[in-house]
Amino acid sequence: MIQGAAPAPVTSPRQNRVTPFSELIADPARGLFMGNRGCLHDEAGHIRRPWRGTLWICCVTRFKNRRRALMQPGRYTELFFLDEAVALAAGHRPCAECRRADYNAFCAAWDLAGLPVAARAADIDRSLHRARLEPDTRQQARLVRPVASLPDGAFIADGRQAYMVLEDRLLAWQPQGYGPAKRRPNGNAEVLTPAPVLAVLTVGYRPQLHPTAV
Repeated sequence: MIQGAAPAPVTSPRQNRVTPFSELIADPARGLFMGNRGCLHDEAGHIRRPWRGTLWICCVTRFKNRRRALMQPGRYTELFFLDEAVALAAGHRPCAECRRADYNAFCAAWDLAGLPVAARAADIDRSLHRARLEPDTRQQARLVRPVASLPDGAFIADGRQAYMVLEDRLLAWQPQGYGPAKRRPNGNAEVLTPAPVLAVLTVGYRPQLHPTAV
């Protein structure tokens, strides 16, 4: 569970904004959700690793009035996502504490999709971790699917530009929001959203989207 974060006394953005490619960048835009994938930073607050452990979650930014300073030494690294669709594309799932209703809906969709492991947190985390790491990196041999078959909330890549699928459109992702839409094309595309999450979206799980997703 991620707790609400106190404003950090720094003048430049930290490298804790997550892209649909699952990369960590420095950008002042925080977005709608927080998350974590373990302690990724050193004592100076510099990112030293892309992940630590299999628990990758997506949380609300405010929960029970809890507050914490960002990037405390030895503590988990607070990450920020534009919206839940970005978090899912990056390989995170809803937090079971601060987003219990969404977590339950995600688990129900996981079962409905007929995925090979039970919809229990530890099993889901291991399954998602395998999808994130196989093959060696998310930069090679991504899923390729017909664009027409993709559910709302899935992300595709066109080179280094990520697009979210929404109805008959593709929305260009930017750290601060979605850019102008273009029509969903025919043909195949590289899919950023991990295969198990794609299955969950296909059977009806609907992520919470940024207001610019119009």
